[in-house]
Amino acid sequence: MDRNQATGLILIALMVIGYFTFFAPEPSAEELVEETTIEQEVKVETNDTPNEELTQLPDSLLKAMNTDKFGVFSVGASGVEETISLENDLLKIELSTKGASIEQVELKSFETFEGKPVVLLSPESSDFEISLKSNNRIIDLTELFYSYSKTSVADTSIHSFKLEIGDGKYVEHIYKMSAQGYEVAYQLKLKGLEGIINREDLDFRWNDHIIPQEKDITLSRTNTTINYYTSKGDFDYLSERSNGLEEEILNEPVEWISIKQRFFIAGFIAENKFNGARISTDFNPNNETEVKYAKVDLKLPYDDIVSNQGHFKYYFGPNDYHITPDVATDFSKNLWLGWPPMLWVNKFVIIPMFDLLNNFIDNYGIIIIIMVFLIKLALSPLSYKSYVSMAKMKVLKPDLDEIKEKHGDDMTKAQQEQMKLYQKVGVNPVSGCIPMVLQMPILLSMFYFFPQSIELRGKSFLWAENLSSYDSILDLPFTIPFYGSHVSLFVLLMTVSTIFITWQNQQVSTVQGPMKSFSYLMPVIFMFVLNSYPAALSFYYFVSNLVTFGQQALIRKFIDEDKIKKVLEENRKRSGSKKKSKFQQRLEDAMKASQQSKSKK
Repeated sequence: MDRNQATGLILIALMVIGYFTFFAPEPSAEELVEETTIEQEVKVETNDTPNEELTQLPDSLLKAMNTDKFGVFSVGASGVEETISLENDLLKIELSTKGASIEQVELKSFETFEGKPVVLLSPESSDFEISLKSNNRIIDLTELFYSYSKTSVADTSIHSFKLEIGDGKYVEHIYKMSAQGYEVAYQLKLKGLEGIINREDLDFRWNDHIIPQEKDITLSRTNTTINYYTSKGDFDYLSERSNGLEEEILNEPVEWISIKQRFFIAGFIAENKFNGARISTDFNPNNETEVKYAKVDLKLPYDDIVSNQGHFKYYFGPNDYHITPDVATDFSKNLWLGWPPMLWVNKFVIIPMFDLLNNFIDNYGIIIIIMVFLIKLALSPLSYKSYVSMAKMKVLKPDLDEIKEKHGDDMTKAQQEQMKLYQKVGVNPVSGCIPMVLQMPILLSMFYFFPQSIELRGKSFLWAENLSSYDSILDLPFTIPFYGSHVSLFVLLMTVSTIFITWQNQQVSTVQGPMKSFSYLMPVIFMFVLNSYPAALSFYYFVSNLVTFGQQALIRKFIDEDKIKKVLEENRKRSGSKKKSKFQQRLEDAMKASQQSKSKK
């Protein structure tokens, strides 16, 4: 702004002030009250839309202010705001001619736990900003007004938001939506502006106050975060279980960023790359209207955009393992299926089995029951071997008690004698543990599969209204620490059945002392842990316990303890000619060395 422009602006401002001071008519008392009310309303309404207040100024002053703020982009500083809808069978997106940015996103195939449409983004919860630098000014392209046009190619609708600057120069935002799918292609074009804007990456900012979609906001928070994938091929994320601010600065190229919720994703993907990012999440535990507050700051590559290569796309849709692999490289990792080997079990066993059953059965409770039977059938050889091992230990219990009584508190000698006994009778003391260890990855994989299975979302079974949430038969008027303020019946049934199976196993177990008591404590601990987990998970474990009980009753019919005792006695007689294994020899040597060291001390 030169001296003449500044002088002109000052004179215009003085004329406006002088007119309203000396020549404006005096308002009546009623008009004063009305004017004060209107003034207060305007102040409230114009907090987010300051341009409404500016339009009350004289045109010449407004034009000068816009020119000072936007420079050559001031031609788009004013206009008429219009809402544009992009819609297909799955997705409905609303954009505005002011800013050409996304205002609202609705997933048409899903509902919240309250039965309302799933709205991922809304004008009240989220906003986008794209800014660049021009002649020492920061120009926010989302503050400008654009002309709108629509075309179609085959089943794809093309929506153009264009701001003509003059002399063939323009800014254009292009959105493309096909008739199917959850993806929206986006292109930013800056034509002929190389000498007007700075040769710097553009700033893309996305603020999202994530809207609750599920019944349990605590479980939603521990499954909501920002994920990203770098050009080096690294997938990473901010901590989901953080109790406060999580922030990270990425000083390397990034291919995609996603704001991942428990069942849904809002993602932004570059065809080439982003030149760095800054991401953060935070939340207020007392605010039940917001899951988390997510902030994404990206660097849009200048060279790509000015060379007509600024191609990107949005993904607004379910966090579904069957859909996300086609969105971008490793985009399927937004669905966390656990670390290996739980990841492999879920990926190659549980999900294929679930999908196969889902093709023929539409009742998910029945599907879970069949899954339990199939898994238990596959693991039955391990279960049989484990039970036989416990039966052998039960037969040896009198000998083991005699060794313990003989050596008293000398644990080293007692262990040496026990190892000799095991060697003589041909029993491996860890053989009963190995089958249990091999089954653990399957049991633990369910912790990752059921809480994130979108197929179970909103599906009912028996008294559980939603298998993806907890089943509550009683709401408590108070909150029990680590337990919650409700009672889950499936969890209670699982706990009781687990305690009963533990008692049953103790009848053929040699475990004594604190470990025996601890085995009864574990089901109670899990009762507290799983009370707020999805009903599908506790129902699976409950059915698994019932099948285990029947399985063990069947195995007992095929196990004769007298025969086992006879076999062990025969092994004992032949033990003199039996060569020790290398493992047994090393174990005995280690025990002897420990005993010698203890004697020297």
